[in-house]
Amino acid sequence: MIYPENFEYKIGFDKIRQLIADKCLSPLGIEKTEEMSFLSDYDIIKKQLAQTNEFVRIIQEEDNFPTNYFFDVRPSLKNIRVEGTWLDENALFDLRRSLQTIADIVSFLNKEDDDNSPYPHLKALAGNVITFPELIKKIDSILDKFGRIRDNASPELSRIRREIHQTSGSISRTLNSILRAAQSEGLVEKDVTPTMRDGRLVIPVAPAFKRKLKGIVHDESATGKTVFIEPSEVVEANNRIRELENEEKREIVRILTAITDVVRPSVPDIIQSYEFLALIDFIRAKAKFSLDINAIVPNIENKQQIIWEKAKHPLLYLSHKKQQKEVVPLDIYLDSENRILIISGPNAGGKSVCLKTVGLLQYMLQCGIPIPLYETSKVGIFDDIFIDIGDEQSIENDLSTYSSHLTNMKYFVRNCNTKSILLIDEFGGGTEPQIGGAIAESLLKRFNEKEAFGVITTHYQNLKHFANENKGVINGAMLYDRHQMQPLFKLSIGNPGSSFAIEIARKIGLPEDVISEASEIVGSDYINMDKYLQDIVRDKRYWETKRQNIRKKEKRLEEITSGYESDLVSIEKQRKEILAKAKQEAERLIAETNAKIENTIRTIKEAQAEKEKTKLVRQELNKFKDSLSENNAVIDNKIQQKIEKLKNRDKKKKDKQDSVKSKKEETISIGDSVRIKGQTSIGEVMDIQGKNVVVAFGMIKTNTKLELLEYVSRNQIKRENKQSGIVVSQAREQINEKKLNFKLDLDVRGMRGEEALQAVMYYIDDAIQIGASRVRILHGTGTGILRQLIRDYLRTVPNIKNYQDEHVQFGGAGITVVDIE
Repeated sequence: MIYPENFEYKIGFDKIRQLIADKCLSPLGIEKTEEMSFLSDYDIIKKQLAQTNEFVRIIQEEDNFPTNYFFDVRPSLKNIRVEGTWLDENALFDLRRSLQTIADIVSFLNKEDDDNSPYPHLKALAGNVITFPELIKKIDSILDKFGRIRDNASPELSRIRREIHQTSGSISRTLNSILRAAQSEGLVEKDVTPTMRDGRLVIPVAPAFKRKLKGIVHDESATGKTVFIEPSEVVEANNRIRELENEEKREIVRILTAITDVVRPSVPDIIQSYEFLALIDFIRAKAKFSLDINAIVPNIENKQQIIWEKAKHPLLYLSHKKQQKEVVPLDIYLDSENRILIISGPNAGGKSVCLKTVGLLQYMLQCGIPIPLYETSKVGIFDDIFIDIGDEQSIENDLSTYSSHLTNMKYFVRNCNTKSILLIDEFGGGTEPQIGGAIAESLLKRFNEKEAFGVITTHYQNLKHFANENKGVINGAMLYDRHQMQPLFKLSIGNPGSSFAIEIARKIGLPEDVISEASEIVGSDYINMDKYLQDIVRDKRYWETKRQNIRKKEKRLEEITSGYESDLVSIEKQRKEILAKAKQEAERLIAETNAKIENTIRTIKEAQAEKEKTKLVRQELNKFKDSLSENNAVIDNKIQQKIEKLKNRDKKKKDKQDSVKSKKEETISIGDSVRIKGQTSIGEVMDIQGKNVVVAFGMIKTNTKLELLEYVSRNQIKRENKQSGIVVSQAREQINEKKLNFKLDLDVRGMRGEEALQAVMYYIDDAIQIGASRVRILHGTGTGILRQLIRDYLRTVPNIKNYQDEHVQFGGAGITVVDIE
């Protein structure tokens, strides 16, 4: 239930409705926008929000959604209910194009099966929609692509148009002959050509020569300097043209009447299909509007709650966006513990905007429209929204402002319940403050007893006290900057706000003696209380700022720590790479040195200790040694020593392990884990008879010799299992990554045959690996060589269930659709 009747106007929803209507493509969608209303059914609201959200994704992710021809032909269809009436060419052409759009949308939404459909809620809308392929084909046989009746729409029309063409050609030839003769006689100027008057071909002639050209004068120019004569030689032919044109019109009417007789029985189904087109137009408009205001579908629960973070008034957001200004977002929390929020604060501080934001966003949500707030927000559903904003004076009904407020309050008290939300601005205002505040407090008590929800703005101190002292009601304040003397438009929940009346009076320049006297009148208690409220707000802002700064510093510290850790990992990696390279270089130098020494020794031996030869060889060796720098030699020496130590340590460790293993082999007992030397499978010893051992590998038992077995420790088993798990995990991650990045279309147009075939082979392998059921390969038509080459390969792949040309509407022979088992 919504109260009062002008609720939409008061919160600004009428402007939202108009903005959505402006985004519709046809009157079909505009009608749905006008029918949009407040809903309280949780399932319907959730479904409508899901439909809009799916269309947002279509707009963001799809390029081929059909939106070309959203025509409303319903008025024309209603006019053909009577036998003998017909659709004109324009209406028939609009009908054909809009029916094709409906068919294309249904095809788009049904392109995936139910389990894989990315748009399940929109697909459900398309489930029972009737398309009319035969009717479209029938209309195509009559109309061409420009919406004109085809010459071959009937044999009679073909004959008539052929005769018109022949007769027109004969008239043109005769006129041109007469015109040339008249030009040669000087009756007509050289640049004059035949023209059309009243549907008849005529020759423009100067009035002085009109008697010299036999024929009928049909018209003259506005200046009277030209007359248009139809030569007598073509009068009969022009008359025949007129007769043929009338025959053509009668034949076209006959053709349109015949096709209308075909359309008429399907009119109820067509109108039902237009209902689907209207819904799609409406949902699309809501999605476009949602993108304009950065709206989302929040976490919606079937209970009464308002847990909003960074909510924005959409109209204010759009207005500020044009001015390149930021909107201060609203954080508000109402739940079963704190149901009614009493907002206080200075005038023009944003209390009413806060109230209207709550009303507008909740109303939009329950009309199936996404709303602008953070994803972490939670929203609920209310059965009733009651609002009391603005001056409702009425001369006709003899109502004052206060009387109208009390009338609304009477309605609220009678009708509110646990599923209602009340939005009341300046609660208790409009009358003498003491009695107004008392009545407001009494009403607030009733609202709280009925466990209604609400957002209420006020300046009354007694209502602030009531919120502090009663469970279910909580104070809130619109913050104000005392130093800058300007509102911050930010809601703070938990404490009441000050009206800052004295500060604002000083700011606008009210005399100080007036302010002092006013302060004395209200008393020190009131002034002190207002001061305390200001101090509380100031302190809260101070600590809130402190807390935000600490959070920023903590976040920065986390980033720095993370960066250091990343740098340490990188440095360690670089250190290992440098050591590995140094080791390789050392080994290379050692190998080269050893080779040089061996070569020198062999040369000396071959020279059979010939002194000169030996001397030369030694000189060459010395040159090689000198070519190594002193630093490299030192590094070489150190690295070599390190390598030798590592080798010795590894050798000792290996010898120790071998010793332990050999020792263990001698003492292998029943229950130990073992493997056959050189194998990877691990089994359990079941029985030992001398040198013969019975080992169980899973369910299989085998007899083998003791010396063929090696003992496997528990640590080894854990290590191997972990390694196996890592391998499996890595493989699974690779497949998941492929699934995320895999596209259902492969475009090989423009590639050479070998290059395209290689790409197709990799693509099909990936498709089989991730479990794709259907893919498309775009190869173009061209000469057909690329298409044949790809299909020859597909024929050899055992996992390919079927392949064929794509539907002619989506590419035909230029695309191969592949079904995979």
